Amino acid sequence: MTVFDLVRKSAWRKPLRTTLLMISVATAFLIYGLTTSFVDGSQGSSAASDDILGVMSQAGRTQPLPISYLNRITAEPDVAAVGYMSRLRGFATVEKNIIPVSAVDPRRLLSSNGKELGLTSDLIGALGKDRSTVLVGRALADAQGWTVGQRITVTSFDTAKQDGSRDWAFEIAGIFEGENASTDTYFVIAQYDYVNALRTRNKDTVDAFIVRPQPNISAGELASRIDQLFANSAAPTQTRSEKQFLEAFLRQYADIGLIVNMVVGAAFVTLLMIVGNTMVFAVRERTFEIGLLKTLGFSGSWIMALILCETLLIFLVGGATGLLLALLATRITGPAIGLVFSSVIFAKALGMIVLLALVTGALPALNALRIPITSAFRTR
Repeated sequence: MTVFDLVRKSAWRKPLRTTLLMISVATAFLIYGLTTSFVDGSQGSSAASDDILGVMSQAGRTQPLPISYLNRITAEPDVAAVGYMSRLRGFATVEKNIIPVSAVDPRRLLSSNGKELGLTSDLIGALGKDRSTVLVGRALADAQGWTVGQRITVTSFDTAKQDGSRDWAFEIAGIFEGENASTDTYFVIAQYDYVNALRTRNKDTVDAFIVRPQPNISAGELASRIDQLFANSAAPTQTRSEKQFLEAFLRQYADIGLIVNMVVGAAFVTLLMIVGNTMVFAVRERTFEIGLLKTLGFSGSWIMALILCETLLIFLVGGATGLLLALLATRITGPAIGLVFSSVIFAKALGMIVLLALVTGALPALNALRIPITSAFRTR
């Protein structure tokens, strides 16, 4: 009999108990996988860039900036490319079906952050065939069931057209995939000239400029210089990286990271108490067997390793099941609600599985080590 066989048989001597322990571990790591995937997706820690800068109004996201700022930003020698966008927030069919629309200059978007969005010259060329054509992100297209060539209507919440209507008609010219699976593609790319010409308010303004610094240029220093350009203007700016912007935006509502850490911490503390207490009783039930092993010549350290391996087996099976369920959930619903299950999350989870298994198994393993052979035989 191998060591693995002995560990497996010891763990499954009470199948129902072991199964319930594994379900507890799986539940805890399912919670961990989903919550950390949400943090990664919402705060853009795996997709948002520290280098691409967003220039917005110092007064807040809802205050537009004059498009005339474009020339002054472009004139900065450390700026490699500049794009701009204006938001058109609306819905399709029903108000709960939110459709984010970003009106941009296609060529400038390609040079500023086209790589991150997975844009190509062919897609930009298709977008420019008509003023009302748009590109749709893969996540949004899959969620809505949209295809290339389809005509869609987005009803804006607050951007009216000159004829008084808030219905914006578009034709899908292409679908962009994003650089990788963690890239946000749940939005529509429209043409700024089309939206700007038809809207009644905020003409010749933008919600943000997208700036790509020159190689080897500090993004933080460039951000400070851009803000200094407009410090004394009627509309001062605040320039931050894409990642900083997403984190600041979420903190307006709550400290998501703190909430997630508290939820995960509570789940793991509960898990430690359940599994640790159960393993202590499991070792106590096997007092005679442990004494017999010591009589046969097995050392105390070997018996400790046996208990720890048994705990590790429970955590590995349960943890792997929970992480697999979290991965499946992010693959099925992740693109629509912003869940990103990355390799970093998996690596951290694997380390936590091993650490929790060792911590949980430490007390029962020490108890097994301290059991005298004579006391063990008295239990029979």
